[in-house]
Amino acid sequence: MDLLGPSIPTSLQEISNEILRAAKIRLYVKRDDLIHPVVSGNKWRKLKYNLLEARATNQKAILTFGGAKSNHLYATSAAGKAMGFETIGIIRGEEYEFKETDTLKFCKEQNMQLHFVSREEYKSRNSIAYLYGLVQKFNYPFIIPEGGTSSSGMKGVSEMVEEVGQQLGSQPDFYAVAAGTGGTAAGIMSAGSDVLAFSALKGGEFLEEDIHDLLIHQKEKGRLTLFTEYHFGGYAKWNSELMDFINRFNSDFDIQLEQVYTAKMFYGLFDLIQKGYFLKNTTIVAVHTGGLQGLI
Repeated sequence: MDLLGPSIPTSLQEISNEILRAAKIRLYVKRDDLIHPVVSGNKWRKLKYNLLEARATNQKAILTFGGAKSNHLYATSAAGKAMGFETIGIIRGEEYEFKETDTLKFCKEQNMQLHFVSREEYKSRNSIAYLYGLVQKFNYPFIIPEGGTSSSGMKGVSEMVEEVGQQLGSQPDFYAVAAGTGGTAAGIMSAGSDVLAFSALKGGEFLEEDIHDLLIHQKEKGRLTLFTEYHFGGYAKWNSELMDFINRFNSDFDIQLEQVYTAKMFYGLFDLIQKGYFLKNTTIVAVHTGGLQGLI
């Protein structure tokens, strides 16, 4: 399945500056932001096998979940339309029915049906009883979890590890990823690689349990190190320091980051490198998970 014509494999770009040279760290960026102009980054990989399964089982509609600025909703609405599915989005926050974001506007343009629920109701999105009610209400659609985080999503992400192995000639000591639902980290770990995950959420400590739960049936898996101190105030929050970092990073490496996920991950990674967290001659692959539609 080409899923709108992806650029696979995405490039693996080595970057270097005085900080990296002084620490003797080799840092590569897996440019999944270039995988597709609309269905970008980890969203393409997470959606791939979910949508293949939906098509193989002759589903007509896809139902999924997200916030008002969700990269996952944005990608699902576009990919679903391109593949001929009806799409339904359950949106966190009733107020957004009357306070449209650019993301929600785009989703509407892709003919996604948007249904707004309270934050309290949204907490039930993984409850079997709640999901059964949604299935009945919307005439039995194919359900994709929030963020595309499922066994199918992990399978798609794991293919990136194979790509890196072929491009690098070996596997790095660590992969570094931003974490929202933990699916990307779990997908990489399912391929046996060690992951540094940087929570984009305040109070993201719960991600460690969630990631390990996704891997509960995995006999062999990589190790997880979760960092929760680089959230800059919480999900979709930032300050001038982070924006300055984005601008410097773009100037130094000609790579655009966004303030919700990728900038927080790279900021945390460089902070750890400067503090001497890593042994010399460590090789790291940082995954650019896209999401540039959310750039302010």
